Amino acid sequence: MNPRARWHPWAMLGPTLGLLVVFFLVPIGVAGAGSLFSWDLLTPPRFVGGANYAALAAHGELLRVALRTLGYSALVVTGTMTLGLGLALLLDRPGRFFAFVRASVFSAYVVSWVAVALLWMWMLDGNAGVVGQLLRALGAPPVALLGDPDAALPALALVGVWKLTGYAMIVFLAGLQDVPPSLLEAAALDGAGAVARFRYVTLPLLAPTAAFVATTSLVTSFQAFDVVRIMTQGGPARATELFVYAIYEQIFLNLSVGRASALTVVFFVLLLAVAGLQLRVFRTRRGER
Repeated sequence: MNPRARWHPWAMLGPTLGLLVVFFLVPIGVAGAGSLFSWDLLTPPRFVGGANYAALAAHGELLRVALRTLGYSALVVTGTMTLGLGLALLLDRPGRFFAFVRASVFSAYVVSWVAVALLWMWMLDGNAGVVGQLLRALGAPPVALLGDPDAALPALALVGVWKLTGYAMIVFLAGLQDVPPSLLEAAALDGAGAVARFRYVTLPLLAPTAAFVATTSLVTSFQAFDVVRIMTQGGPARATELFVYAIYEQIFLNLSVGRASALTVVFFVLLLAVAGLQLRVFRTRRGER
């Protein structure tokens, strides 16, 4: 048997491609078909064409949910990458102490979203939470961040950053390990300081790692549901109603499978567009096309 037959790569990719088709492409196709019908889970589906999309766009609901989700994702991705890279640079050192700190930071990532949401809901409580007690100790009135329409979304983004920073740190640490020491030594011999070495040597070599962290963090932030469901239920005044929670509301609260399917299709297209744009930006900065 020829060990390099053309079908060998496809045979190895077959199981993954099969799972991708069954659990990703087929559900998206089902959602696309369902978005053309009006169905309340009780009566037979009724074909309405693009009426579900038109209704979501006419009420302004689609635009508001999209902007809130993009805003939340921007805060999470920016905060996660900044803190993750900063911690990676600080903790990229040998020794048990630094290993302990790295493990402590990463431990937040392995905790379930439900546990994280319950923990932060208590911490952000205006009366009994840590934040409220700290404000009282400073002589300031307690503030219910999750009850303020202007502060609720950044508070949820803070929770997402806290959970994902450990993941970003570990990935950036792996990227830092791949930076050739010879390049850093050559730059130092040429008179480059620590900041210049980071800017002109380390940072460009970390571009693929940064693109990976940004894309995975973006996808995770777009899928935010547990923190919204547990901490705010989309409130106050729909200030934290993100895409996945809006889909949940349309199905289980409004019994509108058609509009939920339409939101799912738009969500999928928007996520692909944003992820593609993000990768395009990183490739442009690296001088690729």
